[in-house]
Amino acid sequence: MGGRSANKAGYFDKLKQLLEEYKSIFIVTVDNVSSQQMHEIRHALRGEAVVLMGKNTMVRRAIKGFMNDNPEYERLLPFVKGNIGFVFTNADLKDIRAKIFDNKVAAPARAGAVAPADVFVPAGNTGMEPGKTSFFQALGVPTKIARGTIEITTDLKLVEAGNKVGASEATLLNMLNISPFTYGMGISQVYDQGNTFPPNVLDIEEAQLLKSFSSAITTIAAISLATNFPTLPSVMHSVVNSYKNVLAVAIGTEYSWSEIDELKDRIANPDAYAAAAPAASSGGAAAAAPVEAAKEESEAEDSADEGFGGMFD
Repeated sequence: MGGRSANKAGYFDKLKQLLEEYKSIFIVTVDNVSSQQMHEIRHALRGEAVVLMGKNTMVRRAIKGFMNDNPEYERLLPFVKGNIGFVFTNADLKDIRAKIFDNKVAAPARAGAVAPADVFVPAGNTGMEPGKTSFFQALGVPTKIARGTIEITTDLKLVEAGNKVGASEATLLNMLNISPFTYGMGISQVYDQGNTFPPNVLDIEEAQLLKSFSSAITTIAAISLATNFPTLPSVMHSVVNSYKNVLAVAIGTEYSWSEIDELKDRIANPDAYAAAAPAASSGGAAAAAPVEAAKEESEAEDSADEGFGGMFD
């Protein structure tokens, strides 16, 4: 009993030390992972991450004991279930994830195992004698006899992802020397500085985040302006709109200030500014043509109004 208590105390101390030393944790699944694979994964992560395994009951008890000082550890508890372990790291999460996934090995199909992916039997010569044709026919595999051997004529999906591998399917795959599955560590959840999230969050690029953030800011500003409720994203729009209103009032009245004088002068004397614009470039004559045309059209409209006896004055 004393030895077990000492082992538990040692495990608790090690887990607490790792939680304090590392800011990020991968909660990994280790179903069908061999001891040799575990050794290779530890070797690949050496210097960048630490792998810690343990019984779930002991892990939960330890974490609950640490929660008084660090309540954020409670976020780990829902994921301490099944055949799992921890990978502690302070390195880049994407790099560590890649190293975890790199250590996978091919494995033959076993009867009763759940297929993690679709399993296909490729077309081609099997090298088997014609006497085994009935076995292929029982599984619905299209075959023909070519040069005294069985040849599969078309690719066939033998097992769908999520379904159990039957005994006949496993036998056929082993006969064809097909190892359709790969086994290694999986990642069920990521803990990073008090937050937990699924591993696919790591695939989100910075450009996507910026695009989503920009879209959210635009939406907030639009709603704020429509409801006349000021928010930080809408402040600049409100200031600009208000200044436009001030300009409109100033132009429509005698009220004036130094900054508005030039704008009023432009409105009052458009010909002076229109004549100055073409002189600034070599294509002045071409630019002046639309101005002259607009002027003639305006004069024509004035003449038309006068034809109605000035009733629109």
